[in-house]
Amino acid sequence: MTKAGTIRAGIGGWIFEPWEGTFYPDDLPKKRQLEYASRQLTTIEINGTYYGSQKPATFAKWAAEVPEGFVFSLKGNRFVTNRRVLAEAGESIERFVTQGITELGPHLGPILWQFAPTKKFDPEDFEAFLKLLPEKQDGLKLRHTVEVRHPSFAVPEFIALARKHGVAITYAEHFEYPEIADITADFVYARLQKGKDEIETGYPAEALETQASHARLWAEGGSPDDLSYADPENKAPKEPRDVFVYFIHEGKVRAPNAARALMERVDTAG
Repeated sequence: MTKAGTIRAGIGGWIFEPWEGTFYPDDLPKKRQLEYASRQLTTIEINGTYYGSQKPATFAKWAAEVPEGFVFSLKGNRFVTNRRVLAEAGESIERFVTQGITELGPHLGPILWQFAPTKKFDPEDFEAFLKLLPEKQDGLKLRHTVEVRHPSFAVPEFIALARKHGVAITYAEHFEYPEIADITADFVYARLQKGKDEIETGYPAEALETQASHARLWAEGGSPDDLSYADPENKAPKEPRDVFVYFIHEGKVRAPNAARALMERVDTAG
């Protein structure tokens, strides 16, 4: 039995002008940025899929440019999550998963469904949404995670629903939104959003050590004691899980450095 799942750390997207000359070499052509980034990092969260559809050929091109073991996560389209009645999202979900995402093949990671901060927890409607999420597409297993940002979700009932349907709850480290660290799926998805550009590695060394410790514990099947849980009395069973950690939003200029610094700590400990 494997003792731990695979830990990957990365960033949101790969096109960001301030990374030119800081993360990317000065003489690197833009068309080779993904090729370079995917060899410095182990995962990238694609944000463009939130705003619009992509062509199958685009997903195939991305897959061809990255090395073995590299994984993309995809942000689900906003037309799915930005609606009053989530139970009516079936057609939009189908349109998303059939646009060609399976062209990524083994490079396809979790699909992130992000909800507006104003979206409140409606148990019946939210379960209807979870039931709509397909387990497979074109024979390829799909993994889903939800990022909820309203305090009403921080209740045991939400945890039970996500766990029932095998959907991960994104652990979102954020200055304003609730942090829900309950594990509800066979993988863990974390979005760290408190970085600072003035720090070379995005986060202080002590914070990176803590995050690396969290990642290792998640991969081994544990739940860190220093995080916030909506249902602390019902922890997930201890079993190996893949872990995806993204440095997003705040401290974006230093996000690549933060991801590399985290993986250095994870690899050193391993």
